[in-house]
Amino acid sequence: MAQKKGLKEWFRRKVVAIKRNPQRIGLIAFLISFLYYALNLTYISNTTAKIQGPGMGLCGFATMLFSILSLVTYLNAFPHRKKVNKPMLILFFLMIVAIIFCDFSYRNLIYDAVFRETNPIVVNAGTAYIAKAASVLGVHMILLAVSVVLTALSPVFKKLLGKINTAVDIDGYDQMEALDISGEE
Repeated sequence: MAQKKGLKEWFRRKVVAIKRNPQRIGLIAFLISFLYYALNLTYISNTTAKIQGPGMGLCGFATMLFSILSLVTYLNAFPHRKKVNKPMLILFFLMIVAIIFCDFSYRNLIYDAVFRETNPIVVNAGTAYIAKAASVLGVHMILLAVSVVLTALSPVFKKLLGKINTAVDIDGYDQMEALDISGEE
């Protein structure tokens, strides 16, 4: 019984934290998309080394760099207990557009190398990482698009989360007598 109350209180505290900062939803989504790309970076690096297309290394580098910098600008765009920093928010969205462009360009370079007429790169068991890299880039672009939508909808989330009752019910609170603070006895 005590464990159930502890879990309920933990969940209530998390909801209160999200109610105060609904932009955390977008931050978590961007963090997930960054981690997905970073943890699958081996496939991207191996594909770059195998295909060696024009600009592949630059696209991979730019994606990783802008991913890290976009998280920093996101945190600066939504400072604690202050208004949204619009220049940082615009810079953040520009970086996301650059990341999606680099992912798309990199994936097109993979397709060009695999489907070219002269000396195409064969994807077999030894080079399966090339197909995995193309898949990673597609999923990464989808995760970024979902993250952008979640960030854009944070004002809507704020209104919806405001309707959730997170007040703590204290036994006997409504039956307390009025306190006399006048100091007269």
